[in-house]
Amino acid sequence: MASSFVLPHELHGSGPHKVVAVHGWFADRGAYTPVVPDLDRSAFEYALVDLRGYGGARDAGGTYTTAESAADVIELADRLGWERFSVIGHSMGGSVAQRILALAPHRLRRLVGVSPVPASGLPLPPEQWELFAGAAHTPENRRDILDITTGGTRPAAWLDRMVERSVAVSDAKAFRAYLDSWAGEDFHDRVEGATVPALAVTGALDPALSADLMRATWMDWYARAELAELPACGHYAMDETPLALIRTVEDFLRADGPHV
Repeated sequence: MASSFVLPHELHGSGPHKVVAVHGWFADRGAYTPVVPDLDRSAFEYALVDLRGYGGARDAGGTYTTAESAADVIELADRLGWERFSVIGHSMGGSVAQRILALAPHRLRRLVGVSPVPASGLPLPPEQWELFAGAAHTPENRRDILDITTGGTRPAAWLDRMVERSVAVSDAKAFRAYLDSWAGEDFHDRVEGATVPALAVTGALDPALSADLMRATWMDWYARAELAELPACGHYAMDETPLALIRTVEDFLRADGPHV
């Protein structure tokens, strides 16, 4: 499970409850920048990571799978001395978070998926698959995906900025390889019945990773599952409704109590 690779990361806060935050398919750890100023730094210590192929790990080799990413996160927790920790994962990062649950359930205090890809993967119809697969090399595809998954409601300048950032912080080969992993791999039999408290946060404007999909997957698999839907939000809650996201997630994490 362990590797010799150390995920690039930044730490925020000094609280006793340790939390790893994993970004999604389109971004590096900068995806969490909008929420950083308002995190509870006395209750929590957050590690924001760059997966292989992104940000500070843009040139790192690997298989670019959610399973490899999960092993990398566990290795980082070991290096940080975090025996137990919670994990937050956005979109593809939600799949990584559930892979961590499969690999080391005893290590996890709480699990949070923000518009998480289910552990069963996300089968895409042929036209959608073409759109997503082409996004590795076609920025316009990334823009279309961003627009669709935020309900067609966001400003053009924001879409353009998100695309520019996405292209800048991701390696195209890794980006394409991760799609096969998060969309195509089904490992839900390895997490079904898990008793780690698990919160799924969805955005009402996101047609893909919706509350209904979570009810059919996440809520069905996890014995202590919770679901929260943010009404004025699509797939990118960190950008769209950062304060509502922080409040929802930290209230859930805080319910674990003060123990280390």
